[in-house]
Amino acid sequence: MNEWMDPLIPLWLKISYSGMVAVILPIYYVRYGPGNFLWFSDIALIVTVATLWLESPLLASMMAISVLLPEIVWTVSYVAGLLAGRPVTGLAGYMFDRDLPLYLRGLSLFHLILPPLLLWLVYRLGYDGNALPAQICLAWIILPLTYWLTDKDENVNWVHGPAGKVQKAMPAWTYLLLLMAAFPLLVYLPTHLLLQNMFG
Repeated sequence: MNEWMDPLIPLWLKISYSGMVAVILPIYYVRYGPGNFLWFSDIALIVTVATLWLESPLLASMMAISVLLPEIVWTVSYVAGLLAGRPVTGLAGYMFDRDLPLYLRGLSLFHLILPPLLLWLVYRLGYDGNALPAQICLAWIILPLTYWLTDKDENVNWVHGPAGKVQKAMPAWTYLLLLMAAFPLLVYLPTHLLLQNMFG
Protein backbone atom coordinates (compact mmCIF):
# COMPACT_ATOMS: atom_id res chain seq x y z
CA MET A 1 0.00 0.00 0.00
CA ASN A 2 2.82 2.39 0.86
CA GLU A 3 4.46 1.77 -2.52
CA TRP A 4 1.18 2.66 -4.25
CA MET A 5 0.72 5.84 -2.18
CA ASP A 6 4.36 6.88 -2.60
CA PRO A 7 5.52 5.62 -6.01
CA LEU A 8 9.20 5.65 -6.86
CA ILE A 9 8.43 7.12 -10.29
CA PRO A 10 6.35 10.33 -10.47
CA LEU A 11 2.97 10.04 -12.16
CA TRP A 12 3.68 12.99 -14.47
CA LEU A 13 6.71 11.17 -15.88
CA LYS A 14 4.76 7.97 -16.45
CA ILE A 15 1.98 9.82 -18.27
CA SER A 16 4.18 12.13 -20.34
CA TYR A 17 6.55 9.37 -21.47
CA SER A 18 3.67 7.04 -22.27
CA GLY A 19 2.02 9.84 -24.27
CA MET A 20 5.21 10.40 -26.25
CA VAL A 21 5.46 6.70 -27.10
CA ALA A 22 1.76 6.61 -28.03
CA VAL A 23 2.46 9.32 -30.60
CA ILE A 24 5.63 7.73 -31.99
CA LEU A 25 4.44 4.13 -32.43
CA PRO A 26 1.62 4.58 -34.96
CA ILE A 27 3.68 7.00 -37.04
CA TYR A 28 6.63 4.62 -37.11
CA TYR A 29 4.33 1.71 -37.95
CA VAL A 30 2.86 3.51 -40.96
CA ARG A 31 6.17 4.93 -42.13
CA TYR A 32 8.55 2.02 -41.48
CA GLY A 33 6.40 -1.07 -40.88
CA PRO A 34 6.37 -3.52 -37.96
CA GLY A 35 9.94 -4.73 -38.54
CA ASN A 36 11.23 -1.36 -37.35
CA PHE A 37 10.15 -2.23 -33.81
CA LEU A 38 12.78 -4.96 -33.67
CA TRP A 39 15.50 -2.32 -33.38
CA PHE A 40 16.88 -2.59 -29.85
CA SER A 41 16.36 1.14 -29.38
CA ASP A 42 12.68 0.82 -30.30
CA ILE A 43 12.31 -2.16 -28.00
CA ALA A 44 13.80 -0.05 -25.20
CA LEU A 45 11.48 2.82 -26.10
CA ILE A 46 8.46 0.53 -25.67
CA VAL A 47 9.64 -1.54 -22.70
CA THR A 48 10.48 1.62 -20.78
CA VAL A 49 6.74 2.36 -20.67
CA ALA A 50 6.23 -0.91 -18.79
CA THR A 51 9.28 -0.14 -16.66
CA LEU A 52 7.80 3.17 -15.54
CA TRP A 53 4.39 1.80 -14.63
CA LEU A 54 5.62 -1.43 -13.05
CA GLU A 55 8.62 0.29 -11.43
CA SER A 56 10.63 -2.79 -12.34
CA PRO A 57 14.36 -2.82 -11.54
CA LEU A 58 14.86 -5.80 -13.86
CA LEU A 59 13.30 -4.12 -16.91
CA ALA A 60 15.11 -0.85 -16.21
CA SER A 61 18.42 -2.69 -15.88
CA MET A 62 17.85 -4.79 -19.01
CA MET A 63 17.05 -1.79 -21.17
CA ALA A 64 19.99 0.13 -19.74
CA ILE A 65 22.55 -2.55 -20.60
CA SER A 66 20.86 -3.08 -23.96
CA VAL A 67 20.95 0.46 -25.33
CA LEU A 68 22.87 2.79 -23.04
CA LEU A 69 26.16 2.47 -24.92
CA PRO A 70 24.65 2.56 -28.45
CA GLU A 71 22.42 5.51 -27.52
CA ILE A 72 25.37 7.47 -26.17
CA VAL A 73 27.22 6.82 -29.43
CA TRP A 74 24.11 7.96 -31.34
CA THR A 75 23.93 11.13 -29.25
CA VAL A 76 27.60 11.94 -29.78
CA SER A 77 27.19 11.32 -33.50
CA TYR A 78 24.14 13.56 -33.68
CA VAL A 79 25.61 16.41 -31.64
CA ALA A 80 28.85 16.24 -33.63
CA GLY A 81 26.77 16.39 -36.80
CA LEU A 82 24.99 19.50 -35.55
CA LEU A 83 28.30 21.18 -34.76
CA ALA A 84 29.85 20.18 -38.08
CA GLY A 85 26.74 21.00 -40.08
CA ARG A 86 26.66 17.54 -41.63
CA PRO A 87 26.60 13.91 -40.47
CA VAL A 88 29.88 12.83 -38.90
CA THR A 89 29.04 9.12 -38.79
CA GLY A 90 26.35 7.00 -40.36
CA LEU A 91 24.71 6.16 -37.04
CA ALA A 92 22.70 9.38 -36.85
CA GLY A 93 23.24 10.37 -40.46
CA TYR A 94 19.54 10.07 -41.32
CA MET A 95 18.86 12.99 -38.96
CA PHE A 96 20.44 15.24 -41.57
CA ASP A 97 18.62 13.74 -44.55
CA ARG A 98 16.44 16.52 -45.92
CA ASP A 99 14.38 13.96 -47.84
CA LEU A 100 12.96 12.81 -44.51
CA PRO A 101 10.19 15.04 -43.10
CA LEU A 102 11.30 17.23 -40.23
CA TYR A 103 8.60 15.85 -37.92
CA LEU A 104 9.87 12.31 -38.54
CA ARG A 105 13.42 13.27 -37.69
CA GLY A 106 12.08 15.10 -34.66
CA LEU A 107 10.48 11.93 -33.34
CA SER A 108 13.92 10.28 -33.38
CA LEU A 109 15.04 12.70 -30.70
CA PHE A 110 13.80 10.07 -28.24
CA HIS A 111 17.34 8.72 -28.62
CA LEU A 112 18.49 11.74 -26.61
CA ILE A 113 15.96 11.04 -23.86
CA LEU A 114 16.62 7.35 -23.29
CA PRO A 115 20.19 7.44 -21.84
CA PRO A 116 19.52 9.91 -18.99
CA LEU A 117 16.07 8.42 -18.34
CA LEU A 118 17.39 4.86 -18.10
CA LEU A 119 20.28 5.92 -15.89
CA TRP A 120 17.86 7.73 -13.60
CA LEU A 121 15.53 4.72 -13.51
CA VAL A 122 18.38 2.40 -12.53
CA TYR A 123 19.47 4.91 -9.89
CA ARG A 124 15.93 5.21 -8.59
CA LEU A 125 14.91 1.55 -8.75
CA GLY A 126 18.28 -0.09 -8.24
CA TYR A 127 20.34 -2.26 -10.56
CA ASP A 128 19.24 -5.88 -10.95
CA GLY A 129 22.20 -8.16 -11.69
CA ASN A 130 19.86 -10.64 -13.38
CA ALA A 131 19.54 -8.14 -16.21
CA LEU A 132 22.68 -9.40 -17.94
CA PRO A 133 21.58 -13.02 -18.56
CA ALA A 134 18.01 -11.85 -19.21
CA GLN A 135 19.09 -9.32 -21.83
CA ILE A 136 21.42 -11.82 -23.50
CA CYS A 137 18.53 -14.28 -23.79
CA LEU A 138 16.31 -11.54 -25.22
CA ALA A 139 18.97 -10.53 -27.74
CA TRP A 140 19.44 -14.14 -28.83
CA ILE A 141 15.72 -14.22 -29.62
CA ILE A 142 15.53 -10.80 -31.26
CA LEU A 143 18.57 -11.09 -33.53
CA PRO A 144 17.49 -14.29 -35.38
CA LEU A 145 13.92 -12.95 -35.59
CA THR A 146 15.28 -9.74 -37.09
CA TYR A 147 17.29 -11.73 -39.60
CA TRP A 148 14.26 -13.79 -40.66
CA LEU A 149 11.56 -11.12 -40.60
CA THR A 150 13.12 -7.91 -41.86
CA ASP A 151 14.36 -6.72 -45.22
CA LYS A 152 18.07 -7.05 -45.87
CA ASP A 153 18.23 -3.48 -47.17
CA GLU A 154 16.89 -2.14 -43.86
CA ASN A 155 19.58 -4.10 -41.97
CA VAL A 156 17.79 -3.79 -38.64
CA ASN A 157 20.17 -4.28 -35.70
CA TRP A 158 22.91 -4.73 -38.33
CA VAL A 159 22.05 -8.42 -38.68
CA HIS A 160 23.25 -8.39 -42.30
CA GLY A 161 26.42 -6.39 -41.83
CA PRO A 162 28.14 -3.76 -39.68
CA ALA A 163 27.48 -0.03 -39.89
CA GLY A 164 24.27 -0.57 -41.81
CA LYS A 165 25.96 -2.16 -44.82
CA VAL A 166 25.34 -5.71 -46.04
CA GLN A 167 28.51 -7.73 -45.55
CA LYS A 168 29.74 -10.32 -48.07
CA ALA A 169 33.00 -11.35 -46.42
CA MET A 170 31.55 -14.47 -44.77
CA PRO A 171 28.44 -16.64 -44.82
CA ALA A 172 25.40 -14.81 -43.48
CA TRP A 173 24.84 -17.27 -40.62
CA THR A 174 28.47 -17.03 -39.54
CA TYR A 175 28.17 -13.27 -39.32
CA LEU A 176 24.89 -13.54 -37.40
CA LEU A 177 26.45 -15.89 -34.84
CA LEU A 178 29.40 -13.52 -34.42
CA LEU A 179 26.96 -10.66 -33.91
CA MET A 180 25.11 -12.69 -31.28
CA ALA A 181 28.41 -13.06 -29.45
CA ALA A 182 29.47 -9.44 -29.98
CA PHE A 183 26.45 -7.81 -28.36
CA PRO A 184 26.91 -9.56 -25.00
CA LEU A 185 30.70 -9.21 -24.97
CA LEU A 186 31.15 -5.71 -26.37
CA VAL A 187 27.95 -3.93 -25.36
CA TYR A 188 26.13 -5.70 -22.53
CA LEU A 189 28.97 -6.92 -20.32
CA PRO A 190 30.86 -3.58 -20.10
CA THR A 191 27.62 -1.71 -19.39
CA HIS A 192 26.60 -4.34 -16.80
CA LEU A 193 29.91 -3.99 -14.98
CA LEU A 194 29.67 -0.19 -15.03
CA LEU A 195 26.08 -0.09 -13.75
CA GLN A 196 26.76 -2.75 -11.16
CA ASN A 197 29.68 -0.74 -9.88
CA MET A 198 27.66 2.50 -9.83
CA PHE A 199 24.29 1.27 -8.58
CA GLY A 200 24.69 -2.37 -7.54
